[in-house]
Amino acid sequence: MRGAPAIARLVLAVAALAALIVLGRRAGGYVLGFAAWVQGLGGWDPVVFIAGYVLATVAFVPGVVLTLAAGVIFGLVRGVAYVFVAATLGASAAFLVGRYLARAAVERRIAANPRFAAIDRAVGAEGRKIVFLLRLSPVFPFNLLNYALGLTRVRFADYLVASAGMVPGTILYVYYGKLIGDVSALAGGAAVEKGPGYYAVLVLGLAATVAVTTVVTRTARRALRDATGE
Repeated sequence: MRGAPAIARLVLAVAALAALIVLGRRAGGYVLGFAAWVQGLGGWDPVVFIAGYVLATVAFVPGVVLTLAAGVIFGLVRGVAYVFVAATLGASAAFLVGRYLARAAVERRIAANPRFAAIDRAVGAEGRKIVFLLRLSPVFPFNLLNYALGLTRVRFADYLVASAGMVPGTILYVYYGKLIGDVSALAGGAAVEKGPGYYAVLVLGLAATVAVTTVVTRTARRALRDATGE
């Protein structure tokens, strides 16, 4: 029964994440109200926006609308800078929660299986490359990925550096927010224009998806060979 506390902790962590997802989806309806409020704050608006974005990221609130709103409120250059800082801080907080809340339980579970342990070590060794490609890919949900990566052996420093992979998507959505030009237009469901930039980022993201799948597959295969001596 030695592993019972670890299993219980893992179950609690999963339950807590599930609750965050549900609450985050419900809180999504208040995002536009928050953005409109920030717009009227004057000099404090960047600080409040970044703090709100960080909390939204940890709480699984979809960040696309806030990213669009940054373009409306701050323009392209400042909007990209603030969103990148906020997304990186929020992603780092979620990563650390995942690592220190559930990683120990995961380690104990995989220690009994040399194959899984070898794969975990290999993914950690290729962490920066893998996380960078995951950030470029549109396939993997941003909020969930932050927590999931905390359960792996990826070093926090590599995870942080690989946040650069968020830049293309951030530029795209902040730019479209600037074009929309009004928070109330976002509330009205204003469509994001699908111009050349949209398709360029989409193609880049799809290429990154193929690349990260290839890297992970090769890394896992190599780790299995090392673990089994085949």
